[in-house]
Amino acid sequence: MKNIKKFYTENFSSDESGLEINENATFEGLFQVLDNYDDVYEYIGICDSLVRERIFWELSKVMEVHYQIVYDQWMKAS
Repeated sequence: MKNIKKFYTENFSSDESGLEINENATFEGLFQVLDNYDDVYEYIGICDSLVRERIFWELSKVMEVHYQIVYDQWMKAS
């Protein structure tokens, strides 16, 4: 399982917000959170739209789905 915090801190090392991301959050887990319409921000541990967007882009790659599918699923839960 691909760890979100590790991905974020490696790819956006100048953004200290990455340090606040839940250490146990994975992209597979985030996909389940979206699928269950649960709170994304609670799962990733930070309420920041830029961080969320960057994570969503990577989630779309990891899950091999178009970004719009990830975003639409999140909007349904909001």
